[in-house]
Amino acid sequence: MDRAQLASFLRTRREALQPEDVGLPRGRRRRTGGLRREEVAALSGMSTDYYSRIEQQRGPHPSEQMLAALARGLRLSLAERDHLFQLAGHAVPHHAVRADHVNPGMMRILDRLQDTPAQVVNHLGETLAQTGPAVALLGDETRHSGLARSVHYRWFTDPQARRLHPEEDHPTQSRLIAAHLHAAYTRDGRGSRAAAIVEALLAASPEFARLWREHPVQGAFCPPKHFRHPEVGALELHCQTLVDPDQSQTLMVFTAAPGTESDEKLRLLSVIGAQQI
Repeated sequence: MDRAQLASFLRTRREALQPEDVGLPRGRRRRTGGLRREEVAALSGMSTDYYSRIEQQRGPHPSEQMLAALARGLRLSLAERDHLFQLAGHAVPHHAVRADHVNPGMMRILDRLQDTPAQVVNHLGETLAQTGPAVALLGDETRHSGLARSVHYRWFTDPQARRLHPEEDHPTQSRLIAAHLHAAYTRDGRGSRAAAIVEALLAASPEFARLWREHPVQGAFCPPKHFRHPEVGALELHCQTLVDPDQSQTLMVFTAAPGTESDEKLRLLSVIGAQQI
C-alpha cells in the first residue's frame, strides 16, 4: 500500500469532480472547486472521518469493498479503478468483479435523475445503483448478496420478489426474465456467472426449467409494467431503457403517462424516496 500516492490520487480525483457532476447543489458558500471530503464520503457510503484519514495518510488499509465504494463515489473509470486498487496494495479486480462497477457515463446520467425512479442494472440482472425514488418504488435491490443479487434468481426462488406485480402478470414477467437471462448466457457462455445462475435455477425452479427448454428470446419492446405498491396501490408504468455502448449495463427509468393517477402516485413516491436519503 502506497499511502502517499493513494492519498494524492484520491485528492486529485475529488478536486476534479464538481457538485453538478454528482447531482449535488453548488451552494453559495463553496469557495473552491471540487467536492468536499464529507461529500465524497457520503457518495461512497462511509464516514467522513474514515475517508479523511485515508487522504491524510493515516487511515487503515482499505478493503476491496471500500475501494469499490470509493470508485463509485468518485465516478472513476475502470482504468482509474484498477489504479486505485494497485495503490492500495490489492490485486486488480478480474473482469467478472468489474460487473459491479457502474460505468461513469451511466452514473453521470443517474445523478441527474434523483427525482425519478431510475437504476443501473448489469446484464446479469444485478442492480448496481438506484435513485431514492427507485428504492421507494422497488425496494433496495442493491442489498442482496450471492446469487440473490440477480433479479433472475430472486424471481424464480423468492416469492417476495413477485410481491409488487399482480399475479396475472407473473407468467409474462417470468418469460421476460428468463429471456433476459438466456441472452446473458448466450453472450457469456459456459463457465460464466450467467451459467452459474442458470444451473442453480434449473435445479431449484421447475417453472424456470420449463421456460428454459423453450429457448425464450428477448424482444425489443418493453410493455407497460403493473405494480401493486404497499403504500400507493396500483400503478401502470413505462420502463425506458438506455443501454451502455458495451452492452454490459442498462439504465432503467420508470415513468407514467402525464396527468394519470399513476403519475400522481409516482410523484408521491419521489417525495418518499427523497425522505429516505
